[in-house]
Amino acid sequence: MRINIEHVNMIYPTGKQALHDISLTMESPSLIGLLGPNGAGKSTLMKLLVAGLLPSSGSITVDGEPLVKCERALKGKLGCLPQHFGLYDELTVWQFLDYMAALKGCPDSRAAIDEALAATGLKELRKTRIRTLSGGQRQRTAAARAIITDPALVLADEPTGALDSRSAKLLLDRFEALNREGRATILMVTHDAFTASYCRRILFLQDGAVLTQLERGGQSRRAFFQQIIGVVTRLGGDQSDVL
Repeated sequence: MRINIEHVNMIYPTGKQALHDISLTMESPSLIGLLGPNGAGKSTLMKLLVAGLLPSSGSITVDGEPLVKCERALKGKLGCLPQHFGLYDELTVWQFLDYMAALKGCPDSRAAIDEALAATGLKELRKTRIRTLSGGQRQRTAAARAIITDPALVLADEPTGALDSRSAKLLLDRFEALNREGRATILMVTHDAFTASYCRRILFLQDGAVLTQLERGGQSRRAFFQQIIGVVTRLGGDQSDVL
């Protein structure tokens, strides 16, 4: 899958310009991070990629076809992890994932659910009703939904925001494995340098524009983390402002 975002601008009806001339190519397998302060345009870009918004100008294509023409086909290959989880509180974790797998036409739902539960550390909670889960457990359930159908594209908005360090590492390791195995392109919005260090490429956004990019290349994750912090420092903000 190849997604091209070319010279995209987004102006809301209020007159606020959320994105300024954004261009980005994502070719499977990619693992890309979007970093920037609140209001930088990260979530707007994610909404454009699921056709929740249409750009004011510019184009978004999937394998050469306009996104609006292949939106339905793309949704069958898409895993989303939004900030607002959209879970069904009266179902157990297993029932919820089984229902979502059925909706997406997952051919071997039991194996897929088992794999997703293991990847998100939810095996012991499979029979627990969602309404009784903690915030972090709910986020892990949403993450399991995002990866259950082995998607070609995963869009994750602050995927580790409510997770403890162990759960965050489990999920990020799973994302990294999906990418390494060539099974998914993953785009993550994050404020967290540790999360960002799992990416292969990072775009730093501010006021709707790309300020700079980083490529991990052959660096270790630890070295890439330090490079991320270095860019934040050069951009003139502390970690809390930019990440």
